[in-house]
Amino acid sequence: MSSRDLVFERKWAAWRLKIKKELGRLPDLNAILMLIGIQELGEIRRQYSKEEKQDLMHIGVCTLLSPLGYYRFVGRDAAGWPHFESLKPLPEMSVKEQELLLKKQALKYLEMSEGPDEIVKSN
Repeated sequence: MSSRDLVFERKWAAWRLKIKKELGRLPDLNAILMLIGIQELGEIRRQYSKEEKQDLMHIGVCTLLSPLGYYRFVGRDAAGWPHFESLKPLPEMSVKEQELLLKKQALKYLEMSEGPDEIVKSN
């Protein structure tokens, strides 16, 4: 593993631990995607339906991949939920490579905004 990979892994682990302090459990990538989705939605609730959780993770994915040109924010619906347009397909990647791409983008998002940390504190 390169030193660059080690730095990334340390930062990723540090954010997971920071979120764990508030949630009480170590979040996986899906939980972090959902927190980013909640941040982008701007509506913090105690409970979300299973479908809403999936939608929140989708919002998280679109938010993270937008800076790379894969999605574009197009607006909000009447209920205030963000919607995105797909601009281009992701290149062929293994599941592990997709996960790494999302983790790297999530880390950039978390480092730029304390938003998900505030969401965790609110729940």
